[in-house]
Amino acid sequence: MAQTRTSTTFPPPVMEARRWLEGVEFPADRPLINVSQAAPVDPPPLALRQAMAEFTVEQDNAHLYGPVLGNDDLRFKLAAQISEHYAATVSAEQIAITSGCNQAFAAVISAITDQGDEVILPTPWYFNHKMWLDMAGVKTIDLPTGEDLLPDPDKARALITDNTRAISLVTPNNPGGVEYPSDLVRRFYDLARETGIRLLVDETYRDFDSRTAAPHDLFQQPGWEDTFVHLYSFSKAYRLTGHRVGAIATGALLLAEIEKFLDTVAICPGQIGQFAAHWGMQNLSQWVAGERDEILDRRAAIAEGMPLLEAKGWRLLGLGAYFAYLEHPFDIPSDELARQLVPEAGILLLPGTMFMPARDTAGKQQVRIAFANLDRAGITQLFDRLQAMSF
Repeated sequence: MAQTRTSTTFPPPVMEARRWLEGVEFPADRPLINVSQAAPVDPPPLALRQAMAEFTVEQDNAHLYGPVLGNDDLRFKLAAQISEHYAATVSAEQIAITSGCNQAFAAVISAITDQGDEVILPTPWYFNHKMWLDMAGVKTIDLPTGEDLLPDPDKARALITDNTRAISLVTPNNPGGVEYPSDLVRRFYDLARETGIRLLVDETYRDFDSRTAAPHDLFQQPGWEDTFVHLYSFSKAYRLTGHRVGAIATGALLLAEIEKFLDTVAICPGQIGQFAAHWGMQNLSQWVAGERDEILDRRAAIAEGMPLLEAKGWRLLGLGAYFAYLEHPFDIPSDELARQLVPEAGILLLPGTMFMPARDTAGKQQVRIAFANLDRAGITQLFDRLQAMSF
């Protein structure tokens, strides 16, 4: 087969991991614990589903094309929400709605890069970001983060060349879970502004940040829109994963370029998902707060249970949002470990090798646990199974 855009990258990791389940039977007393994907498995709350159903039946525009950059009411509402949360002034003209946050990233990259350009990604990276850069013909420059999983702006500076177009951060981080301190994010912004590149900050998990205050002050910086690109998702906050609703906040000039990409790929975001996101922002703030409290409690349960694993040689490297990122103690690479955990422990998780370049051996000792769909009892069961394993 000839070399193609898609053949330049690896298979989708979550789909690859699901194939490990083929032919494996899980007894009733030890059902599968699936911690491979960072997505709610429950549907949106009933009130939201009822509102979506009424919209679908009663409004003709639920089934029609809309504006390429998203519906005005949702853009205005999100701009107001961002302005309030970050104590800044953001306008609807600086907002675009996309078909999920992955599309938001793809659209921004397409608007700011050409083939052969470079984008810096801290490692462990979010694999879909790496996949899109591969398929876009953009070179990924990896920025290793070390044991604290926090990227170093000084090390990033050393990687910037004439071909560098952006640095992309994810906070709270996927896969590491760590929340980037405000001053660290600001240092990356200052670096990007000084060197004339873009700073992309994917804040998909913003609603589950343990900090109640704004996680950074980038929206408050004069001319922020010339440097900073904010990416967001409604999928986790309102359980709208299947409706694909994401967003971009940046300058109007860049959005004009992004509009070309969005019009060509999807024409417009889905109407029902946009309605759901807007209705959710109007009516579900208390419900989202409760969801956040539950995720933070599960995060606490992970921390409380770690001594059991630490006694067996495991180490917790990062914890937050939906994720725990661990170093395992076994003398086998994490991709082999992850495969063996399916039949031997009834656990499906992702190995660190899926979040690292092949030449970086650190990934072979690391695994990601997406714990958002496990309650405290499930987390206890997960840890019991892991600490019982030996290889």
